[in-house]
Amino acid sequence: MTRPFRQQIDEGILDQAAALFARRGFAKTSVQDIAGAVGLSKAGLLHHFATKDALRAAVLAQAETLGRRVLDQVRDLPPGAARDRRAVEALIDVALAHPGMVALLLTPATQDGLGDPELEFATAAALQAFGVDPDTAEPERFVRVVGACAALAVLTLAAHRENQTTAWRQHVVATCFDALGHRGPGAAVSDPDQVEA
Repeated sequence: MTRPFRQQIDEGILDQAAALFARRGFAKTSVQDIAGAVGLSKAGLLHHFATKDALRAAVLAQAETLGRRVLDQVRDLPPGAARDRRAVEALIDVALAHPGMVALLLTPATQDGLGDPELEFATAAALQAFGVDPDTAEPERFVRVVGACAALAVLTLAAHRENQTTAWRQHVVATCFDALGHRGPGAAVSDPDQVEA
């Protein structure tokens, strides 16, 4: 099996595992559950990941890699509308490509006891992409960034469910950008002084 193909299969397994961990929790998700979700036998899955713990570690590592990828795209931009737009676009692209990871990252906010404390870095990375430090950020900015991230997660999961990932992308970007307090192009403006450059 060629390396890119193997990597693609492994990423698919990780995303399905993340989705199942989000839905059922790690303890209640069996190797057989994951194998069935990805269309492999249990032995076939164990060929890719030797144990369920190895699979969990790989899911956490993948989430961290995706977070670093987003940060790399915005790190050199100063705070402001351009950085916010780039952060939104980068996060949406990751979310559309990895819906299971998004579901897993939402778990701490939606289901008590199923979230993994080791995923806290992902929340920190999302905030950092927008240049927000939760300890020093103005409350309005903090709430807008958290709201934009929540909208991004929910809308990208809905886009997957509706099979509309391409069609909805621009609307999800606009919605999140608006949530951050920026007016996107073509937005209705009642006060001309509110238009952002």
